[in-house]
Amino acid sequence: MYASYDSIENRPTLRFERRIAHPVEAVWSAISEPAKLAGWFPTAVSGEMRAQGHLNFSFEEHDLPPMEGEVTEFDPPRVLAFGWGEDHLRFELTPAEGGAQTDMRFTVRLGGEDKAARDGAGWHVTLDALEVALDGGDKDAIDGVKDGWRQHYDEYERRGFPATAPIPDGVKS
Repeated sequence: MYASYDSIENRPTLRFERRIAHPVEAVWSAISEPAKLAGWFPTAVSGEMRAQGHLNFSFEEHDLPPMEGEVTEFDPPRVLAFGWGEDHLRFELTPAEGGAQTDMRFTVRLGGEDKAARDGAGWHVTLDALEVALDGGDKDAIDGVKDGWRQHYDEYERRGFPATAPIPDGVKS
């Protein structure tokens, strides 16, 4: 379940692969509808979720500036990709187990390698939160998985992911 760390087009890249116990349509809805993203994604998302749609991201739990992005791939219910500040996020969904489950590949092309461990831990708990949200977990249950951030950060650092980026105030340690 831990990400791999590599390079795509000379950009540091995190790659997560997960099997999610929900059909593709449910996962697609959770990753592409701003109202559902609000339950698990690290920022509030507004804008147009369509090819070349403009997106706005604002942090509600951290004192960080808002970010912008553009949808670069939109192929429902299979592929969604967009810029997220200086990073590029790509979700790829494939039916598994006769359609009852989904194989998800989530790729993050980072704006800088120094943040690989920090962002690896952040996306790790974010994807955990996605699964809890899909399972019907409430806000407390979703927030609970974020408590594991420091443990995941330490593991990514142990695995050799670059870990020199600052950790924002308010991130669980």
